[in-house]
Amino acid sequence: MRRYGKHTDEDDIRQRPNRKGNRPRTSIRPKHEDAVEGMVLTVDRGRLTCLVDDRVVLAMKARELGRKAAVVGDRVSIVGDLSGEKDTLARIVRIGERSSVLRRTADDDDPFERVVVANADQLAIVTALADPEPRPRLIDRCLVAAYDGGLTPLLVLTKSDLAPPDELLEKYGALGVPYVVTTRDEFVDGVAAERVHEHLKGRTTAFVGHSGVGKTTLVNALVPADRRRTTGVVNAVTGRGRHTTTSALALPLNDPEGGWVIDTPGVRSFGLNHVDPSRVIHAFPDLVPGTEGCPRACGHDEPDCALDAWVAEGHADPARLNSLRRLLATRERREGD
Repeated sequence: MRRYGKHTDEDDIRQRPNRKGNRPRTSIRPKHEDAVEGMVLTVDRGRLTCLVDDRVVLAMKARELGRKAAVVGDRVSIVGDLSGEKDTLARIVRIGERSSVLRRTADDDDPFERVVVANADQLAIVTALADPEPRPRLIDRCLVAAYDGGLTPLLVLTKSDLAPPDELLEKYGALGVPYVVTTRDEFVDGVAAERVHEHLKGRTTAFVGHSGVGKTTLVNALVPADRRRTTGVVNAVTGRGRHTTTSALALPLNDPEGGWVIDTPGVRSFGLNHVDPSRVIHAFPDLVPGTEGCPRACGHDEPDCALDAWVAEGHADPARLNSLRRLLATRERREGD
């Protein structure tokens, strides 16, 4: 066997042949300078439906993106066949920086976060006042996820003809969350959609809620040209609805000011394992100055939290501090508690 010393001639070194006959791997990635910008409308089993200009294009994620996944609402760079014709497939080669992210985990013990929607401005939390009964813990969790992800919350209360909204609205009054209250008849004659529509103009709004509350029915009324399968009936035993929306879908709002509506699958739980409690305080700008005297890594629900004295001195409404602590505490409780 031939041995080489310190000073070898490169010509003397044998090259192992490439038996597969393909090019050797390289860490240099193509720049794709000819890529076209698009928006992800929906994702289905590895295939992403994107809007490129005025065309709907089917694409797949490029291998060079690794584990990074694109979600509904993402701005992406696409190459390949962008005609949008049948049986064509393009490639997503870049995912743009996200302005906001709605995330959740399966439960509070799940370490793996799931990005539900990207680049939404607003989160519409749809809940029924009866049939099924409202779940304030789930509403609280959605609010925490909205504040953590940079989305403005909107509360949509349905079926007010079955139960009054006063108690629930009083619970969230200190948060200053805008709201819309509707009845079942208003869903039928389109009044509910008109009221909600006023809050959606020029914005990208993701709709969340557990099954049976009328979320997809409302989306169908807002975007009648792209109707989805309507929600299923509520189970008489469990009091919960049946899932009928299985994937998130972005639909354009028919309005001169523009806007997008993103329907998401009905949720039974909303895990917050990914949320850093220290970020939730930023959704309460009136309380932020009072945290300057807090000890390091203060969770703002501890005995030595400086917010107690600061609020007692009249700098902020005590109801605001109570609301903050209720939202922080919901991360430690299950939705059904």
